[in-house]
Amino acid sequence: MQPYPLHSLIEGSWFKLICGASYQHLPAVRSLALAYSLAGADCIDVAADPAVISAAQEGIAMAQKLAIGNNSDTLPWLMVSINDGEDPHFRKAKFDLTQCPVNCPQPCVQVCPAEAIDLSSVGVLDRLCYGCGRCVPICPQELITTHSHQSSLEEVVPWIESRLVDAIEIHTQVGHYEEFKRVWQGISPVIGQLKLLAISCTDAPQVIDYLRSLYELTAPLPCPLIWQTDGRSMSGDIGKGTTHMTIAFAHKVLEAELPGYIQLAGGTNDYTVAKLKQFNMLRQHNSLGANSISGVAYGSYARALLSPILDRLVITELQPNQSNSMISQPMNQLNLKLEQNTTLLEQAVSKASLLVNQIKEFNQG
Repeated sequence: MQPYPLHSLIEGSWFKLICGASYQHLPAVRSLALAYSLAGADCIDVAADPAVISAAQEGIAMAQKLAIGNNSDTLPWLMVSINDGEDPHFRKAKFDLTQCPVNCPQPCVQVCPAEAIDLSSVGVLDRLCYGCGRCVPICPQELITTHSHQSSLEEVVPWIESRLVDAIEIHTQVGHYEEFKRVWQGISPVIGQLKLLAISCTDAPQVIDYLRSLYELTAPLPCPLIWQTDGRSMSGDIGKGTTHMTIAFAHKVLEAELPGYIQLAGGTNDYTVAKLKQFNMLRQHNSLGANSISGVAYGSYARALLSPILDRLVITELQPNQSNSMISQPMNQLNLKLEQNTTLLEQAVSKASLLVNQIKEFNQG
């Protein structure tokens, strides 16, 4: 019997939720993991942070308790993202609040999809910022910059060894071969304990040659390999058109016939599966059809879909005298549990299911 996520990958109905490689809002991660697990997600991708991993595990475990049952093979795999160098997914915005003029129209606040900018306190709330960068070019005073971080292999390898995580995704880009090789040398000794390896890359000239070189470096693998075609990073919530870049990139990788599965990301939204269907790029049930993708990952769009519901959870659960700073407390110290509000849980799962079922139902009919 194949685990449910692997079965989805093979049949072409793989759904991954991207919580964000820099997103550290623990209650939201927990709730997203819970809702999308109940909706049938195959994989939950989170930041390489122990607290975030713990929050996601809590959400997945609660989903198992509520509906999925005791069979661990039906649970989504937990993935952490790591990087081999500078990458927009691994950055956060920053600016000196004292330099912000009092008469500023504050376009940064209006454009931030994560509501991570608080001009009454610290400027950018690190735990909420996931590095989309939309605030940087829009600042009238050019005060906003970004700071990046590199994943620590010293932390990640023990998580793999202890099976704390099921899968790893390495973010890379053309020209990073030596950097990728360094990361791979750290991961390869424990690769046999993973259920999945994903390699995420953006489109660029010579990208196919670059991906081939990565395959030659990593092969043979004891686990499935996913090529994540990252079209327009962290943009799925902007509009329908953002999905075109990732579909075009996926088509390029499909034509290259690289060994492994292909999964879209970066600009994916409610429009993506419809466009894949239009271009005949989805795999039909019980078909091994060539030139078909195996799944879709949703990040900013999937989070934005549930954010109004999660905002209502905050309003409902937090008492008036509790400050916003409590949001960053450990999960066991904060009573923000989606399952305790049946109405909001049902709404969240219903919304999540509408997105998950787009690819699930197409490949089952």
